[in-house]
Amino acid sequence: MKTVLASRTIDIPEGVTVEVKSRCVKVTGPRGSLDRDFKHINMDLRKVGEKSLRVDLWFANRKQLACVRTVCSHIDNMIVGVTRGFQYKMRFVYSHFPINVSLNGNEVEIRNFLGEKRVRKVKLLDGVKYERSADVKDEIALIGNDIALVSLTAAQIQQQTNVRNKDIRKFLDGIYVSEKGALPE
Repeated sequence: MKTVLASRTIDIPEGVTVEVKSRCVKVTGPRGSLDRDFKHINMDLRKVGEKSLRVDLWFANRKQLACVRTVCSHIDNMIVGVTRGFQYKMRFVYSHFPINVSLNGNEVEIRNFLGEKRVRKVKLLDGVKYERSADVKDEIALIGNDIALVSLTAAQIQQQTNVRNKDIRKFLDGIYVSEKGALPE
């Protein structure tokens, strides 16, 4: 069963400009600009006036209808990113060997994980900033405008501290995301 027209609108807040050209969306705000390509999805992206953006999809089946909301969510996340930015907080969990995390240039270095000598390295992606929490022990924060890059960096850090060849019910050591979301205004 095909739906004749599925349509959603996105409101553009004050101080943010959105440019749409052949399904390439560029969002510019006070924190910078983000652009994203939606050419792999067949749909109409159109600005309606200065304050809203409309996403239309004609004669779509159920799987294609799901893409309408997905594209809207991506654009909403871009708008939040250029106005407020995103922050992922990560906590170190260890039972015996304290995990040592430091920033070396553009790489996060993880040392003494489960007492191992090996140094694990994770490259910070473009536009992601690393901060060590001053008030909370064993916590880092990843901050950036693009939610995809910030969350991907957090995932790579977490995956570097996967416990192998041991009972994961007992060995809960690692670096885990404890809090995530938009930066407070």
